[in-house]
Amino acid sequence: MAIAVIIFIATLALIIWQPRGLGIGYSATAGALVALTTGVVKPSNIPEVWHIVWNATLTFVALIIISLVLNAAGFFKFAALHVGEWGNGNARRLFVMIILLGAAISAIFANDGAALILTPIVLEMLLALGFSATSSFGFVIASGFIADTGSLPFVISNLVNIVSADYFRIGFINYAAVMVPVDVVSVAASTGVLFLLFRRRLPRNYSADMLPKPASAIVDHPTFRAGWIVLAVLLVGYFVADPLGVPVSAIAGAGAVALLAVAGRHHLPWRPERYATAGEADINALQIVREAPWQIVVFSLGMYLVVFGLRNEGLTIYLTDLIRLLAAHGTAANALGVGFVVAVLSAMMNNMPTVLIGALSIHAAASGAHQALVSAYANVIGADLGPKITPVGSLATLLWLHVLERKGVKIGWGTYFKNGVVLTLPVLLVTLLALTLAVSL
Repeated sequence: MAIAVIIFIATLALIIWQPRGLGIGYSATAGALVALTTGVVKPSNIPEVWHIVWNATLTFVALIIISLVLNAAGFFKFAALHVGEWGNGNARRLFVMIILLGAAISAIFANDGAALILTPIVLEMLLALGFSATSSFGFVIASGFIADTGSLPFVISNLVNIVSADYFRIGFINYAAVMVPVDVVSVAASTGVLFLLFRRRLPRNYSADMLPKPASAIVDHPTFRAGWIVLAVLLVGYFVADPLGVPVSAIAGAGAVALLAVAGRHHLPWRPERYATAGEADINALQIVREAPWQIVVFSLGMYLVVFGLRNEGLTIYLTDLIRLLAAHGTAANALGVGFVVAVLSAMMNNMPTVLIGALSIHAAASGAHQALVSAYANVIGADLGPKITPVGSLATLLWLHVLERKGVKIGWGTYFKNGVVLTLPVLLVTLLALTLAVSL
């Protein structure tokens, strides 16, 4: 048992700190190899873990590829500049609309895409508008915060959503039926808490004329137009494919391939010439594929093998007993208890391993289908929202902080934690209460 704990802590430390640029995939693989060598994990656990993670990781990679292609075509900048126009010179309205834009992007493109793609665009807008550092701080925190708190509605909105939905065999439609209204509450609560916290930092007005016209953001019109079609087909495809048993990774993957084909049309084997006419950009689709987060596939397999070592050594039994105790006190106690426990664990040791630890414990504790589903949804909410308490809660937050630092915006861990606690806890409470209501109807 001690060996399993040491391996888990050491692996997590390597993943968070990444010494000398060591990628998350290599770090998790090293931990998995040590776990296999010491006998904490058995070779038979490998196919078991792969069965859990393959759909989630491949979906995540496909969505990031779609996000990168659309970003290269100017899709997200176009949307952000429209929001700048719709703000109509009212900075507080702009603040709220950027939060809603972030929630929409997170719902469709997953939380990592929202945090990493929208944040630089928001910073560019704030610079063009001449906002002070004090005013900009609220917008920056809001764009990062909503990326996770708005990632509840669909299975594909967050990597942990897919892992949990696959583990408990919750279909896309059934998941959305419960979590879409819960997400509406989460986004509303997030907007309210963010506005209350930062309203005094926000300027009253801004000049929308200082922003470029939205149309100027489009650098490749064919890919931009194809993006709208692909997104519509994806949303319909997720719902249609669910009853047919088609995995979401197949739908997202098809969308990624279609967009890559349009974006890389100047690099097709039978069209070796490289050219771009007016309104077109020479998007390097192969480079986008190379830059996709392929390490997440290896990371998921390696990290979850290390987590299986904890289960094999009986460490999840304590969480299992706690979940049984909470479930015995009714739906509300079950949802609130599991949600807060998972949120705290996610904040302390990252949400990726936590969501599987939660799923394994819930599966062992379940005494009925309804109790298992309530716990499963609470596990998702805790793993989606809890990471916002600390910088180490999710890889997306660590990457987001890195992107900000590269843009000259440094947020210390103390400052982040102080704001993270104040923002996350009330939103988490309201969202879990919404879940309690949703599963009781």
